[in-house]
Amino acid sequence: MADACTYTEAEVATKVAELGLTGWNLEDGWLRKKFNTDGWPTTLMLVNAIGYLAEAAWHHPDLGVTWAKVWVKLKTHSAGGITDKDFELARKIDEVVLWRPAAGGGLEGTPNKFVKAS
Repeated sequence: MADACTYTEAEVATKVAELGLTGWNLEDGWLRKKFNTDGWPTTLMLVNAIGYLAEAAWHHPDLGVTWAKVWVKLKTHSAGGITDKDFELARKIDEVVLWRPAAGGGLEGTPNKFVKAS
C-alpha cells in the first residue's frame, strides 16, 4: 500500500486544530508532543502504552524518555513527512494515555499517578 500524500506545514497546523490534538505541533519535520509524568514508574507505563499502540498500528514513533517526561515524534518515514498515519496514531495515543476513569464510576483510578500533556 502506498503512503498518502504528505501535509505541508500549514496543512499540519490546520489538521492538528481540526482534530483537537492539543499539545501536538510540527517541529523540524516531525509531529511532536511532550508528556509530563509524576515520576519514573508512570513514565515507564506511558512508554509501554505508546509502544503497544505503535506496534499494533505498525507505525513507530521516535521517543525521548527521561525521569518524568516523554517526547513523542511522529513522521511517516516512507513518505518523507507527515501523513494521515501520524495524525491517527497521535489521536490514539492521546485517547489512551490521557484517559481517566469517570468520577463515580466503577473504576477508581490509581492515586497520585498521572500523565499530562505539556
